[in-house]
Amino acid sequence: MGFASAYLSERVLFPEIIKEAPDKQTGIIVVVPSYNEPNITRLLDSLNMCREPECRVEVIIVVNAPAYAAKEVLENNKTTIEDIESWKTGHENCFFRLFTFLAGGASFNHWGVGLARKTGMDEAVRRFNGINNPEGIILCLDADCLVDPDYFVSVYNGFAGKKERTACSIYFEHPLSGNDFPENIYKSIVLYELHLRYYFQGLAFSGFPYVFHTVGSAVAVKALLYVKAGGMNKRQAGEDFYFIQKLVPSGGYFNLCSTTVYPSPRPSFRVPFGTGASIEKLISEKSTTFLTYNFLAFKELRTLFDMTEKIYSCNAEELNLFYKSFPHGLKSFIDANEWSEKMMEIKNNTSGFQSFKKRFFGWFNMFRIVKYLNYVHNGIFEKKPVEVSASGLLENSGVVVGSKDPLDLLLYYRMMEKNP
Repeated sequence: MGFASAYLSERVLFPEIIKEAPDKQTGIIVVVPSYNEPNITRLLDSLNMCREPECRVEVIIVVNAPAYAAKEVLENNKTTIEDIESWKTGHENCFFRLFTFLAGGASFNHWGVGLARKTGMDEAVRRFNGINNPEGIILCLDADCLVDPDYFVSVYNGFAGKKERTACSIYFEHPLSGNDFPENIYKSIVLYELHLRYYFQGLAFSGFPYVFHTVGSAVAVKALLYVKAGGMNKRQAGEDFYFIQKLVPSGGYFNLCSTTVYPSPRPSFRVPFGTGASIEKLISEKSTTFLTYNFLAFKELRTLFDMTEKIYSCNAEELNLFYKSFPHGLKSFIDANEWSEKMMEIKNNTSGFQSFKKRFFGWFNMFRIVKYLNYVHNGIFEKKPVEVSASGLLENSGVVVGSKDPLDLLLYYRMMEKNP
């Protein structure tokens, strides 16, 4: 019995896809969903330019399309397979092994990024299970990404010999200029990426202990944790957010900033939210404004999160008094009875402050934060242009950038993450 045998017998959707046995020294497997991708070889060229790590590497590309896909899309998928095979022929000395899977079949009509990731990641687990390597690293990429030359080496070094590290979000940057897209797309991605980084720093400012980006093309997880977390979900959007929220509570999740993934800024109709949808909305509305969360909402969260140690020391009556001191948004969002009952439940089931804190943030987790932010921006706080909120956070922290231009702010926020 391998470490993933039970998972493989109960949770996977397909029998063995790759018949060739894995090299026993395989330590990294990259999984890439591909749907209607005309330039897949750009990604392969980028990976091929990377330095080889101290382990064997495999790349699994899952070419897929939903049941309603147009004939043109299906033809493009076939071309993608041909391009991959042609690339393999011309790169026989490539240091990684490359496999493709053309997904289809009437029994799976809901192909999308979640199911494609799951299919590839489950196959990666099967291969790591075959060589009994629970420490094997599964990397998630997208077909339109590029990576730094130190991508594999940095990921390997970030995990190798570190049992306590189990998964990570990898630092990313969208291209902000070039000849691949019109200028308005590059301007739009500046606004959207600034929103992502402002949100990241807003969470850090609030005192939330689990601050990570949830970008599906910049995630790595060890095979054993993938299995323990129940694997990837089949969601057609937001699969990365939900998957990462399953990984974080186990501990060992970290931010890897020693390399960079470069996702595409292109607009997309494929999913209802995320990068592509946000850029598509900005372009279609010819908007130069991206509205994001009001900084005051993060200040409210900080009021609560800063008081967790005092909350731990409160009795039932003191908890009620504490609730009455909540700022307006929190008091509206959290029911008084739910607050008292939940805090007493957590207190009664923990033996010290650290275990209380872990359970507290298991309750007020990322899902609850998102619900809170959406709730208070529906009548309590007003969303602000991203450059206004991003400037406000910096000013509140005593940082003077000297510019409120979105690009200048984004470059500063990138520096904050790259050099925390």
